[in-house]
Amino acid sequence: MRNKRNRRITNNKKLTKMRINKKIVITLTSIGILIIFSIIFALLNSLTTKMINRVTIELVNVSGLELGEAYQKVNEEIEKRVTNNIVIKYLDYETTLSLKQLEVSINTQKLVDEAYKVGRNSNIISSNYEIIFTQLFGKNINNQITYNENELDKLIDDISVKIPGIMQESSYYIEEDRLIISSGKEGIQVKKDKLKSDIIQSIENQIHNNIQNEIQIDVINVSPKKIDIESIYKEIFKEAQNAYIEIETKKVIPEQEGIDFSISKQDAIKMLEEKKEEYVIPLKITKPNITLADLGDKVFIDELGKYNTRYSIANENRNTNIELASKKIDGYILKPGEIFSYNKVVGERTIKAGYKEAAVYVNGEVVDGIGGGICQVSSTLYNAVIYANLEIVSRKNHYFLTSYVGASRDATVSYGTIDFKFKNNRNYPIKIECKAKNGISEVRILGTKEETEYEVVIQNEITQILPYTTKIINTGDLKSGTQKIIRNGTNGYKSEAYKILKLNGKIISKELLSKDSYNPMQEIIQEGR
Repeated sequence: MRNKRNRRITNNKKLTKMRINKKIVITLTSIGILIIFSIIFALLNSLTTKMINRVTIELVNVSGLELGEAYQKVNEEIEKRVTNNIVIKYLDYETTLSLKQLEVSINTQKLVDEAYKVGRNSNIISSNYEIIFTQLFGKNINNQITYNENELDKLIDDISVKIPGIMQESSYYIEEDRLIISSGKEGIQVKKDKLKSDIIQSIENQIHNNIQNEIQIDVINVSPKKIDIESIYKEIFKEAQNAYIEIETKKVIPEQEGIDFSISKQDAIKMLEEKKEEYVIPLKITKPNITLADLGDKVFIDELGKYNTRYSIANENRNTNIELASKKIDGYILKPGEIFSYNKVVGERTIKAGYKEAAVYVNGEVVDGIGGGICQVSSTLYNAVIYANLEIVSRKNHYFLTSYVGASRDATVSYGTIDFKFKNNRNYPIKIECKAKNGISEVRILGTKEETEYEVVIQNEITQILPYTTKIINTGDLKSGTQKIIRNGTNGYKSEAYKILKLNGKIISKELLSKDSYNPMQEIIQEGR
């Protein structure tokens, strides 16, 4: 009995061992077959020059395409997306930024190369796993977007000063024997960091996901700083001083009018306690006995820079504004190191000051506003200043391209927000002659030439055209199917300008003055319903 039991146990062990061996053989055979098929699968995939199925690049399907075909298809789609605009709004204000304007781009070749490598790495197992995973779930390849951050920051700065209702800081200017102080206005301030992140997110949505979205500008309400009468007094107070020329150095020392409050500072502070939009403080002006004008030809003997623009004499209101601004500037003398502020010299543009309504740019629209036309004077002055090789301190371009100067050769101004400033960085005083007559605005910068004087050339060019868009407004006032153009569209532009200095006909330097963007003006068409 015991022998039979032992034989059964031995037979069972042998049977179990045989079964285990069989399983091992089956498993090893299966693994072998899988490896063989994997090698064949990988070899077949490596031999094809086409993208595997269910691969997309920036959501563009490139399945089964050759490298060149994939590159062309993806590149065409990305180029199409880059032509889109970003619409930015705040209440009734609306502006558009072109992705091309921001120099948005993506490395298409890198994307295509990366997509081609799917399932083609050195490890057969991982390659096959990647292929199977891609067949089941798909794989989208995208890459980092690049853009011109300086251009974006500049565009955001432009929006921040041109958006309606922005806060205006207090400012002042001197008119004859009066100090006129504007108290500033409460208003809004753009959250620049938030706007920047929203624009970047919108760029990513348009390039990566082909989704366009509008951006609403976030703002905060802010108040202007309190008027600091002590600081203003320190800035304007001067002792009278005669003009003279140092004999040894031949250096010209300009005259200086004596300026002081004709009331006490305490009375001026008390005046500011009353809430008003404008405060007028009387000044005591002390005239010097000898002025630069008395020195005459000894000082302003050379023409350093000159420029003129043309305007239509048919628009009387605009003519008046140009003439008023020109008279304010005409004869202005700027000493070495001094900074010229257009807004402080010309003053606030008001009906009381004699300015009239004429066409101006407001919120991306051409409307009537007080002082329309004075930007032509600032733009004419800007060009004369460059030709005189003076230092530009601050200058902004218009919202749209102007008709009186070329791209990147304009200088817009708006009292309380946008100023045009330049510095007399020469060794001698300069005098500005500013005339407006018979449809010609002309500025001449007079002074004394330096020991080394350069010829100045302004080189400006349009680098990109930003096509305008069309807005259709359905209306019941027109017959169905008919259209009426309410406003013609105009293209926008990207441009840049350089100042080239020459000596004896040879180029000494080439300096970038500005890179500018001019918005396209949207065409508006009414269409009958």
